[in-house]
Amino acid sequence: EKTMATPNIVNVATINAKNAAGAITTSRASAIDVPAEKIAKINTILIANIDGTNAADVTIEVSIDNGSNYVAIASTISVPADATLSFLENPIYLDETDILAVTASAASDLTYFVSYEEITD
Repeated sequence: EKTMATPNIVNVATINAKNAAGAITTSRASAIDVPAEKIAKINTILIANIDGTNAADVTIEVSIDNGSNYVAIASTISVPADATLSFLENPIYLDETDILAVTASAASDLTYFVSYEEITD
């Protein structure tokens, strides 16, 4: 039986392209919850404001302890009406059971799109 372990990214068996997308609400919600024994390489985080009139704030957080604690990688950033903001200059890695979460200041104003690779050894 295999125990949970971070995949060795030098000796990779599979790299699957994945996308996550959805509406952002005023409650913190997981955009990505990395499965056990996998790694996620996050390449792109796009936040779009689909409200034609009002700006809305987005907070993007990462948990590296399976949802017990969260650290903001973007905190209450204003996304103008009808605009899209990109939130990564360089890729980041999330380990197994890590979570990427999103929260908005107003429901139904913002959407997220995350493009990533799920890596298994």
